[in-house]
Amino acid sequence: MPRGQKSKRLQGADETESLRGDQAAAAAAEECPTSPVSGGSPPSCPAPGPFQEPQGASAAGPPGAGVSFPRSDEGAQSQAEAGPSTSLVAPSPRSAPPDPLTRKAHMLVQFLLGKYKMGECITRAEMLKAVKKKYKEQFSEILRRASEHMELVFGLEVKEVDPGKHFYVLITMLDLPSEGSLTSDRSVPKTGLLTNILAVICLKGNRATEEEVWESLGVLGVYTGRRHAIFGEPKRLIIKDLVQPQYLEYRQVPGSDPPRYEFLWGPRAHAETTKMKVLEITARLKGTVPSAFPKLYEEALRDEERRSLPAKYWAIEVSLVLTKC
Repeated sequence: MPRGQKSKRLQGADETESLRGDQAAAAAAEECPTSPVSGGSPPSCPAPGPFQEPQGASAAGPPGAGVSFPRSDEGAQSQAEAGPSTSLVAPSPRSAPPDPLTRKAHMLVQFLLGKYKMGECITRAEMLKAVKKKYKEQFSEILRRASEHMELVFGLEVKEVDPGKHFYVLITMLDLPSEGSLTSDRSVPKTGLLTNILAVICLKGNRATEEEVWESLGVLGVYTGRRHAIFGEPKRLIIKDLVQPQYLEYRQVPGSDPPRYEFLWGPRAHAETTKMKVLEITARLKGTVPSAFPKLYEEALRDEERRSLPAKYWAIEVSLVLTKC
């Protein structure tokens, strides 16, 4: 092998190992190798059936490497002109090598998740200590990147509640009435994954194939058949925490032979959130506005109108009763 190619491969391996080291602080026990077991032979392919891994997913990088941290204002104008994509914000995990600030942002994400699990308030001084004080001058950029990652992957907003004392809290963005079912025992919240899947379903005409959903989740570093450093086994997580509680419906595509599968909004998602709310989060993460998605925006408006009809009729009926009193 030419020496230049060998050096390039070694450099890429060092960068990947650095990312793994950052995440091992909070989830080392859950990390698993991305290459086949000893002997070099590839693992046997599972029999056809639901939750199959899309082709090419294994080449996208280590689990837990997560996503890169794009600037929310970049590409907003071009996105509005080109139309929405199936993913929320992030480019491919392989689009750029991780720089020191991105690695520190990953470390800060781990720190924030730890604080969330313990239900503790967060101070700027604690966050700066977690990423090392020598990065004080770059801390604002590190916090921005970490905050975007928390929003995109975990559905948590890092909000400053006391600018004078620099106190921060983590707020769930989807704000479901039964949020506890997705964050039991203050475990890692799954609302980020749920929001992503609900958005993909909307963008795909209210139903999304299994392949389309896994392609979108792959942007977040979540692949079927591969244990994630933070979420664990993705297939089990989606079935147990999203499908079984009826946030999502998972069914065979009617008439498909061989069988193919698709996702739809579940009854619980229809009851506890709206298309407009999901669209607002999607637009915010893309650094644009809901009207940048004209077709989906119009559908969300119609959905809001349908939801308001019973309340309007009830108000009219009450007013008629009152006039007779």
